[in-house]
Order: sequence, then structure tokens, then C-alpha cells
Amino acid sequence: MEEYEPHIVRGNVIYAGVDYEAILRAAEQDPDGCDVIVWDGGNNDFPFYKPDLMITLVDPHRPGHEVSYYPGEVTLRMADVVIINKVETASPEHIDIVRRNIERVNPKAMVIDAASPIRVDDPDLIRGKRVLVVEDGPTLTHGGMKLGAGTIAARKFGAAALIDPRPFITGKIAETFEEYPGIGALLPAMGYGDEQLHDLETTINQTDCDAVVIGTPIDLRRVISIRKPHTRVYYDLQEIGFPDLEGVINQFADRFGFKTESRKSLAGVH
Repeated sequence: MEEYEPHIVRGNVIYAGVDYEAILRAAEQDPDGCDVIVWDGGNNDFPFYKPDLMITLVDPHRPGHEVSYYPGEVTLRMADVVIINKVETASPEHIDIVRRNIERVNPKAMVIDAASPIRVDDPDLIRGKRVLVVEDGPTLTHGGMKLGAGTIAARKFGAAALIDPRPFITGKIAETFEEYPGIGALLPAMGYGDEQLHDLETTINQTDCDAVVIGTPIDLRRVISIRKPHTRVYYDLQEIGFPDLEGVINQFADRFGFKTESRKSLAGVH
């Protein structure tokens, strides 16, 4: 859901499955006549066919991960373009580690620097409030991160305090904290099944806080009932300087004879 929802919100057509050739052939025959097929492999997959343009995003909040995990390193080595994201919140030392790793394993790749500006539905629900921050589950557990977009938003918009959910956790959520004791004063959104979703909902609603900051990739309000004031966090891609993605896409379009001002919709393959 967290991978598909952003595409669905944008109105993209999605083809998904485990037979990669079959879904590729189906996308190629899309009845709407798309010009471009986009493979979105998430953070742990790579295309099983050769793309005409390969873009890989790396995270300087996790320096070294781009070469210490097999799928991630494969996508880095395959990349024509590498985007170093979140440069506005990562330390210069960590950005330098990522940049040196790119140069070491894929010196021919074009490197684009980018930020992830944060926005929320209602900053007034954060400013001066005691907030519970709900972050993306995989990011805060096996992803090894100590914060996410929700934490950054809470700090940016002036939360009085980040409430530790551990005194209020229950059921499967308690098991998550036992397995990952270093999570800290955050609540990872674990929802792999009805029981876990129920326990997540219960934990949020019984936490002593003024408001809930939702930092998950999906709209968590669609799958659980949050009975406290809440606001959702969004983040975008903001390129810094040149080269930039617009130039990359325009070169790609020129290469295949597309007119950039009249390009058709994309078919996304996941």
C-alpha cells in the first residue's frame, strides 16, 4: 500500500505482479497508449530488464547503506543518474560519505543534489503542542533510522515535546519495541494484518498527547480511526542547482523523439 498509494493519488496506471516479463508486456500494450514505462522498485528491488534510463536515489541519513546492502548497491551501480536527497537535513560528513561511495562504484553517473521540503496540513496542531509522532514502520525498524518526516516536521513547526509512546503500547506494537529497543520516542506504523492495525490504533488513541503527527507514506487515517487531533506530513523533491531532473527528462525525451510539452501519461510497473 505504501508503495502504490502515491502513484494512485497522482492518477498513474499501475501494473504489478511477480512475473516481471508478463507485467512488462502488459504495460507495453497499455490501452491508453503510454509513451514511457516507469519501474518503481522501492528500496529493495531492481529492474529485471535493462532500462533506457536508470535513476537511483540515495539517503545521506543512512550513509554507507548504498554499498552495504545487495539490492541497493546493484541499483547504484546500474544508475545513469544518482539523486542525493535530504541534503538540507543531513550532516556534511554523511553527504560526503555518500558522494565518495558514488564516485567509487559508479564514477560515470550524473549526480543531482536535492532537498525534501516538509509541509503539513495544519501546523497549528503542532506548534506548542505535545505530539505523538507516527513514522513509517520499516524505516524506523529494520531500516535503521532514528527519525523520519514526522519528527522533522514536529521540530520544524515548533512542537513543545515529542511524547514517548512506550508507556501506552499494546499487543503487537509492544513486540515491535521489544525487537527494536532503540526506536526511541516515536511510534512506527506497523500494520501487517488486522491485529497489528488494531494494536496500532489502540496505542495511538491511549497515548497521552495533544495531537498526532502522521509521517507515514500512506494516509493512515484511511485504515485506522485516530480519535485525537491529527495532521499529516508531506514531503517533496526540490533539486538544488544543476544538473537537475528536468534537464535529464528533457534529454531522455529528445532521445526518443517525444515532445515534452505534449507527453502522454506514464504506466508504472512495480
